[in-house]
Amino acid sequence: MDYVYNLYEIGGIWCEKRFLGDIEVGVIGLGCMGFSHAHGDPAPREDCIAMIRKAYELGVTLFDTADVYGDGHNEILVGEALKPIREEVVILTKFNPEKSPISDSAKGSVEEQIEQRLDASLERLGTEYIDIYMMHRVTDDVPIEEVARAMKTFKEKGKIRGWGMSRATEKQIRNAHDILPVNVVQNEFSMMVRTPLENGVIATCKELGIGFTPYMPLASGFLSGAYKPGMTYKNDDIRRVFSWFTDENMKKNQPILSMLDSLAKEKDATYAQIALAWLMHKFDRLVPIPGMYEERYIHENLRTAEIELTDEDMQVIDHTLDNITVYGDGQEWRVDQLRELLKEEGYELNEK
Repeated sequence: MDYVYNLYEIGGIWCEKRFLGDIEVGVIGLGCMGFSHAHGDPAPREDCIAMIRKAYELGVTLFDTADVYGDGHNEILVGEALKPIREEVVILTKFNPEKSPISDSAKGSVEEQIEQRLDASLERLGTEYIDIYMMHRVTDDVPIEEVARAMKTFKEKGKIRGWGMSRATEKQIRNAHDILPVNVVQNEFSMMVRTPLENGVIATCKELGIGFTPYMPLASGFLSGAYKPGMTYKNDDIRRVFSWFTDENMKKNQPILSMLDSLAKEKDATYAQIALAWLMHKFDRLVPIPGMYEERYIHENLRTAEIELTDEDMQVIDHTLDNITVYGDGQEWRVDQLRELLKEEGYELNEK
């Protein structure tokens, strides 16, 4: 199978691009959450801003954030970092209906409640529009059709260019898309969690021309091979609670890393590049959004598009994964577990 990547020029450098619906982005996006929380102590503010801008200089055009990342801190940070290049980038942010439901009619209609969240994000980001506004976890208490109708209104008002949903089912995607074309779906997807291949979500996105931005594409770094049994994690580091990273499970999951090691040596690549390339070869509108908090990782991940995986390579990977049991998980309830742990420890977000 041949994969053709379109090219775009930025800063005199030719980079690949892909499409989220009708919105064009670079082949790798930047997940910005870790600049505020869940990846240990955040770097100083000025360093985070410099890294976000460096990512753009190197070819990243999609920047992913959300209103719950650092309780709004992340949107403020991302907005400040991207302000000088606002027209050159795509900002994807989200409102979270799990932490703050939108189903209480006493607080207004669904549309009114979402618009309040949207306006708050616009203010924190310091922008007049959001490129892609996402429902951060589809919930059962509000019909997705109501959300789609609200998004259609926001688009008509010029407040958003496109929209998406996270943790969506095939049925929810189809129902929403009938009202307003969906630009992107964001579900968990990696070599450790292949659910979107099994439940029809990737197939539906392919059929409808919807983009896909997998969250945790490297399983919170497990697939990078950088974490070993015996390592300890502190403060606001999600690996403290994600059970992939227990010593026992890291040893049990070694077959995945062994496969990555073999392919990485053959392709002169890193584990992370192989893991991301496998995702990207599954769907030509899939754009990974790994966290990249050092310049070397930005360089490394952008080179993923150069990694050639043949049909035979893909079959070998899939066969290996089909016959491996994954031990542990990175389930979302563990995020709340970490929050409670931090509360007990008196940890406070560093908002330099």
